[in-house]
Amino acid sequence: MTTAKPIDVRDRLIVGLDLPSVEAAEAMIARLGDSVTFYKIGYQLAYAGGLPLIRKLADAGKKVFADLKLHDIDNTVARGVESIASSGATFLTVHAYPQTMRAAVDGRGGSALKILAVTVLTSFNDADLQEAGYRLGVSDLVQARAGQAKAIGVDGLVCSGEEAARLRRIVGAQLALVTPGIRPAGSASGDQKRVMTPTQAIAAGADYLVVARPVVAAADPKAAAEAIVAEIAQALG
Repeated sequence: MTTAKPIDVRDRLIVGLDLPSVEAAEAMIARLGDSVTFYKIGYQLAYAGGLPLIRKLADAGKKVFADLKLHDIDNTVARGVESIASSGATFLTVHAYPQTMRAAVDGRGGSALKILAVTVLTSFNDADLQEAGYRLGVSDLVQARAGQAKAIGVDGLVCSGEEAARLRRIVGAQLALVTPGIRPAGSASGDQKRVMTPTQAIAAGADYLVVARPVVAAADPKAAAEAIVAEIAQALG
C-alpha cells in the first residue's frame, strides 16, 4: 500500500466498535449509518462473537480493520492470517516482531488483505518498556521496527501520532500509517498515554485515524463521527 493513492476522506476515520456484544455493535452501526465507512473490530467484540460481523460489514460495502494483534509461532500466525484473509477484512494487525511480520506476509498470500504492524502500543511509555525489559525507549523501538516492517513488506504501521512524522521519513509513501489514541480537543485521554487530536495526527502524516470512545460513547455518535471527518477534511486542506 502507498499513500500516493488517494484515500477518501471518510475512509480515513476508522471507528472502533469497542462494545460488549454483537447486538450493541449492530445497534451502533445502525446509528452511525453512512457517516462511517470503516470499522475496527478488536478483542472485546471479536471474543464476544464478533468475527462473523467482518463478513457482514464487508458484504454491506464497509471496510473492516481486524485489530487482532497476532503474535505466535510462525505457522500459527500464517494460518491465522490465511483465515482472516477470507473474511473480507481490509486490515489486520500483527505485532511488529520480525518473525511474526514475515509469517503474516506469507499467510496473506495473494489476497487483498493488508497487514499492519503494531510498533509500540499507544498505552506504553518509556517507563513501561523499561519495566518489560526493553533496552530501547519508545521512539527508538518504534523506528527500529518501522525499518524492519518496510524491509519485510508489510502494508502499514500502527503508531501514535507522536511517531508519525518520524516514521513517514523512514518508510516514505510505501506504508500506510494508522494512528490510534486520537482524542478530539476536550476529550478525556482515558488509558492512552500518547494522544493527538485529529488535526495534529493528519499534520504529522497519519493516513487513517482510529477513534472509539469519543464516537461510540458520545451522546450523538453520528454527530461525533461527522465532526471528526470534517476536522480531517479541514486538516488535509
